[in-house]
Amino acid sequence: MDELLLSKSDEMSCPDLWEPESEQKKQGYVVICGVDEAGRGALAGPVFAAAVILPFAVELKGLNDSKKLTAAQRERLFNEITSIAVSYSIAKAEHDEIDAINILNASLLAMNRAIGNLSVKPDIALIDGNQNSGIKNCSKCITGGDGKSASIAAASILAKVSRDRYMTDISAVYSQYAFDKHKGYGTKLHYEKLREFGASDIHRNTFLKRLH
Repeated sequence: MDELLLSKSDEMSCPDLWEPESEQKKQGYVVICGVDEAGRGALAGPVFAAAVILPFAVELKGLNDSKKLTAAQRERLFNEITSIAVSYSIAKAEHDEIDAINILNASLLAMNRAIGNLSVKPDIALIDGNQNSGIKNCSKCITGGDGKSASIAAASILAKVSRDRYMTDISAVYSQYAFDKHKGYGTKLHYEKLREFGASDIHRNTFLKRLH
């Protein structure tokens, strides 16, 4: 009986990740994509964005905001999402673009690239956060969308995994910075490496200026 009550309680407290998409379908939008970015707060490397169109109401076990998942869970879901998606696209804006146009505009640029590269044009894009003024496609912001929308949660996973893989790969070129461990974020280890070696040519200079 206790197990049954716990199961029902968990089910009731679990958000319906398809509710935002359902609401958009009621408004007449048929093809809906979720969009999210990864790496916005990092000190080095690109900002990544992903756009994903999922089969409506498809069940993906464990789907959630990428930040709430383990690396192994993200990798599993990455493979599942890319295998079942109607269409998906992953794009980035480089560190020098971030320095040139600022991180907000670079994030929007990466999102536009991801949406634009989808093989199926979405009727509406659901954007994680509260900024969509630079999005070229018809779009709607959802604050905290990576924990509320299945499509955005899927996009958050694709963006996060793709960026982590990129930073791990590039760590072989810049081995002294240990990018494979901190992925370019401002961890204690990263600051120690910056003090020891200075900035690399993939660090975001505008971000490092804030440290002085």
